[in-house]
Amino acid sequence: MAAAFASKCSRVGRSLLGGLGKNLSGSLTASNATVCSSFISQQQRTFIQMRTVLKVVDNSGAKKVMCIQALKGKKGARLGDTIVASVKEAHPNGKVKKGKVVYGVVVRAAMQKGRCDGSEVKFDDNAVVLVDKQGQPIGTRVFGPVPHELRKKKHVKILTLAEHIA
Repeated sequence: MAAAFASKCSRVGRSLLGGLGKNLSGSLTASNATVCSSFISQQQRTFIQMRTVLKVVDNSGAKKVMCIQALKGKKGARLGDTIVASVKEAHPNGKVKKGKVVYGVVVRAAMQKGRCDGSEVKFDDNAVVLVDKQGQPIGTRVFGPVPHELRKKKHVKILTLAEHIA
């Protein structure tokens, strides 16, 4: 795995360097790795789209879900958007079982979103709270930080259940 990553980075470095000699491309391997790693980290921060695995941050019984469809937007879902998902991992005695198709509201997204004051909010992971068709949460607790942008999207019930509002 590490060898494949190193070869990809060296190829990227050589393609960036163009027609320069072999001795110069060999001396810039550290910069190639930083260019390659920064490119990969930028590539991962995208919309929540089909087949994205998300963490469930409520006590509904599910641990991980996979996005089937974003209900609004052509590109995918962002903070506060509703998605249709399939439960991939679940606790054995929870309300939601593995394989069930559920609705969820995205409460944390790795993709940055601008705020009105000019700042940007970005989280380390993609997380969702499971809701029913009317938009009411299935669980009774929400773990971790939840952005206050959910108030604009009419998910006030999720904000009241949250431990910390970011």
